[in-house]
Amino acid sequence: MEENSHVSSSHLVQQDGNYDTVGSIQTNVEDGFTMVAVGDLIVSRAVTKSQDPGFGAIVKILQDADVTFGNLEVNIFDSRSFKGYPQAEYGGAYHLSLPEVGPDLKAMGFDIVGRANNHTLDWGIEGMRETSRVLDESGVVHAGTGENLAQAGAARFFETARGRVGLVSLATTFAPMFRACDPAGEAPGRPGLNPLRLAQNIVVPSDMLKNLRQVRDGLPVYYQSECEPTCVVIAGVTFKAGDKAGYSYEPDSRDVADILRNVRRGKQFSDFCIVTNHCHEPGNLSQEPPDYEQSFARKMIDAGADAYVGHGPHLLRGIEIYRGRPIFYSLGNFFEDDLGTPTGADMFDEYAKDPRVHTDAEVKVAEMAKGFTDPIFYESIVTVSRFERNQLAELRLYPIELGHSKRFADRGIPQFASAPQAKAILERLRILSEPFGTEINIENDVGVIRLTPAR
Repeated sequence: MEENSHVSSSHLVQQDGNYDTVGSIQTNVEDGFTMVAVGDLIVSRAVTKSQDPGFGAIVKILQDADVTFGNLEVNIFDSRSFKGYPQAEYGGAYHLSLPEVGPDLKAMGFDIVGRANNHTLDWGIEGMRETSRVLDESGVVHAGTGENLAQAGAARFFETARGRVGLVSLATTFAPMFRACDPAGEAPGRPGLNPLRLAQNIVVPSDMLKNLRQVRDGLPVYYQSECEPTCVVIAGVTFKAGDKAGYSYEPDSRDVADILRNVRRGKQFSDFCIVTNHCHEPGNLSQEPPDYEQSFARKMIDAGADAYVGHGPHLLRGIEIYRGRPIFYSLGNFFEDDLGTPTGADMFDEYAKDPRVHTDAEVKVAEMAKGFTDPIFYESIVTVSRFERNQLAELRLYPIELGHSKRFADRGIPQFASAPQAKAILERLRILSEPFGTEINIENDVGVIRLTPAR
């Protein structure tokens, strides 16, 4: 088989020293294949007619790619006819979009979106299903949710002229009730999202662990953990000894195995497979990914993923190139247009607002003031990955800003950053990417990563 031939989903794979035609972990697209990937799509209205002068130029980048991906972090429905209701467990805000957002995303160039995130079930199963209906009617492929775990975890596919693209969408940040499950005996499956459960541990110096053990021993009732003497469990929180204080995460092995199988299957039925993970850990103020994620992302690449796209903390994290494939640990926000109404009563309560006195917008402003005042939450990039000879040849990073200084009703729509701001964004990203061995050149206010083709 020629090195640059294009074979749709009948690849060669080595198993126990032999080759068959089940699938391949190798990229299998035609020369010039481009993937655009951006971060969170928090958008409540149709914005293709936006008055922002730079938005049209960004849309052209989205439209010119073979496949364009974003993380859809909203529900889409008309509240006047909606049969569901806001859930008691929600993702921190009740993200909601008008039905016109579906076709508007398609008009912008979005081909495929991830759905597994901490807002998937803000409006219950009804909101999840209505969002799926709107996206299906709009021709936007989506993955990460379903009527059971098998459906939520399965890859979904988009056809391009240069190859078939698969997407597996998962989340580590979600409310417990959001998690899909499969049938068990007579018990039916549960609708929801594709989960990667994490066991969180708090790492503390040894002396501090001794003090915590004294606190635990002073409680009227406690249970000694199996991990003694290297850990202490207090009120369900596990503290472990370490050199540096922080958080540590252990992915659920069953979830990892399911996800790896779905990635392998996704690549067997496609030419290019994207894995996307919605991960807020260790917190929205951390510009570094959690300790589990590099190993996990690399496992996804080893299983056949051609790109790993992280999002969740609403700010940029570093970029790694592993085995010639991009790993984006977080692409921040692409939209932060959080004008959707109505807002559930629980959110009014959380911010000490009275729905008889205060407006939905005032609740949203209070939410943003709680932890999203720094301009870095309104700075991000559009990434364009170009492949030649089935290898990543070049990665271009276009800095954008979302109007942090504008009034609430006008902010959140991307435009290209000014030269000084673009340089600052790219310099910050360059520093964040250095620990992964990634070199980012800045050329005419655009970040560029070039790879030498393997021989």
